[in-house]
Amino acid sequence: MDNRYSRQQLFSPIGENGQQLLREKHVLIIGVGALGSASAEALVRAGVGKLTIIDRDYVEWSNLQRQQLYTEQDAQEKVPKVIAAKNRLQRINSELEINAFILDADSEQLFGLLEDVDVMIDGTDNFDVRFMMNDLAQKYQIPWVYGSCISSYGATYTIVPGKTPCLHCLLKVMPNTGMTCDTVGIISPAVQIVAAYQVAEALKLLVGDEEARRKSYLTFDVWKNQHYEINVEKMRNDECPSCGHNPTYPYLAYENQTKLDILCGRDAVQIRPSQPVHYNLEQLASQLRPYGEIQLNPYLLSCQTPDYRVVVFQDGRVVIHGIQDIQQAKSIYYRLLG
Repeated sequence: MDNRYSRQQLFSPIGENGQQLLREKHVLIIGVGALGSASAEALVRAGVGKLTIIDRDYVEWSNLQRQQLYTEQDAQEKVPKVIAAKNRLQRINSELEINAFILDADSEQLFGLLEDVDVMIDGTDNFDVRFMMNDLAQKYQIPWVYGSCISSYGATYTIVPGKTPCLHCLLKVMPNTGMTCDTVGIISPAVQIVAAYQVAEALKLLVGDEEARRKSYLTFDVWKNQHYEINVEKMRNDECPSCGHNPTYPYLAYENQTKLDILCGRDAVQIRPSQPVHYNLEQLASQLRPYGEIQLNPYLLSCQTPDYRVVVFQDGRVVIHGIQDIQQAKSIYYRLLG
């Protein structure tokens, strides 16, 4: 394995010194769906010494078209994405440390995982988490690489606290377009292009090549052959509540974090209990068996009833598929689990 990184080391901006730096670095990826799994694989192959991955979801059949770490078996068994990803990544590179957490990330949980993190990568699919990432990055001075993609469109931007505008500077309020991969679709080339830019920017940050860091906000439409770079350096706002002179980090406040939400485009509602709950899944399987077909693995339980499907995670989260009415979801939750 002595020659594992030989071709990367021949690339002069990295070289042997840069390769050693990569071995000493820690990257946190929040979300290991399409973007996160592509970035995770590339960073593991590049030899980044420590990788922490976080995701709340499990592998479904609709993921396989673009989420490159996962297999049909993972979808059949409803394996949590971080578990399937970790297993695959360790087979790619057994020399590295990979930590996996099944979490619906909130600021308190993320705070406990930020120790010695050098760069964060955005692999999420919603702006709630992105704005929370942005506030954490500003508060703890951690660079992060934003990325998003939908349909054939993608965008990415590198945010370095104290040097660049933050996400809150660029987007004064949280976008709410209603468009998701589940409503308007996505093609895998859009994913791969965004992930490639994200990984390249992360490598620049990790080896300390500040001069090479891209300063613009980049967007493209790979189907329409469009590519734009927007100069945003003057958008830094001294009054920004996230990165200005007197920051309040508004998206770290508990009241600004979603507890119960409709999963857009997925015909499902997610419920997070107000107090921590840790289920004994085998006991719960016996309790729910009269209601429908049970599928169980070490991380979650699925109960398929004639009208809806209930998925219960060990951390207490519940996703009810087949409905989008919050009151109905609450009624099912309390009837089955309350």
